[in-house]
Amino acid sequence: MIAKSVARCCCFALLVASPLFAADDYKLGPDSQVQAGVPQGKVTQGKWVSEKVFPGTERDYWVYIPAQYDGTKPACLMVFQDGGNYAKTDGQFRAPVVFDNLIHKKEMPVTIGVFLNPGNIPAAQPDQKGRSNRSFEYDSLGDQYAKFLVEEVLPGLCERHQLKLTDDPEGRSTCGISSGGICAFTAAWERPDQFRRVISHIGSFTNIRGGHVYPALIRKTEKKPLRVFLQDGSSDLDNLHGNWPLANQQMASSLKFKGYDYQFEYGDGGHSGKHGGMLLPDSLRWLWKDYAK
Repeated sequence: MIAKSVARCCCFALLVASPLFAADDYKLGPDSQVQAGVPQGKVTQGKWVSEKVFPGTERDYWVYIPAQYDGTKPACLMVFQDGGNYAKTDGQFRAPVVFDNLIHKKEMPVTIGVFLNPGNIPAAQPDQKGRSNRSFEYDSLGDQYAKFLVEEVLPGLCERHQLKLTDDPEGRSTCGISSGGICAFTAAWERPDQFRRVISHIGSFTNIRGGHVYPALIRKTEKKPLRVFLQDGSSDLDNLHGNWPLANQQMASSLKFKGYDYQFEYGDGGHSGKHGGMLLPDSLRWLWKDYAK
């Protein structure tokens, strides 16, 4: 009897524990893999030193130019915050590979990707370390980062790389993860005349620098012409700044209340890009679903 009871307990423990092993077990699909016969775009890396909006900061950037872009007409645009994470072709997102596959299948328009890392303030002395400007740039509310994109980076990169970008805000989008996610939303929220499509992965809509007010602002502000994709997971952060899962659920609830064109994917993942990376092809299809029309 004891042996049978122990066996039953072990079986029950396995049944209870098995979902835990599956949590956050997200795998990349075929659209995130290099496919034979699909033209590959070119990724160029550079460094941007801000002289206007965030003077003294330096940052790495990457520009993705699709194979279908020939410069005869303007391309759509997608700006990625924490861009180094997205630009890697062997990382969690693999955005250049996804762009190649979706543009080839005409499931998204010909789109130039601009991947920006947050700024870094160089050390004053050789024996000192530089200081990251990420939280100030990404978590702050207001139009400063949008101004950085519109008035400084994008015109500069267009000149440097001889790019033609559409002036149509419906053809301009932003994307980011964590603090980069709230930054992507803020850029579009502040400048819907420039950006109208947003993807936020595990967005930090919490009280790091006041971002927790967005759900209330959305409800009390006249609806803006934005399309917003949100992703988060039940195991995301819970700390002194707030609860990320609750914050993203509040964002989704407010967008729904106000009648926004939005989508919210809520999984069981933590504070990582695994779930968002798996969803990236489908989220891009949804984001651009009616642009050709």
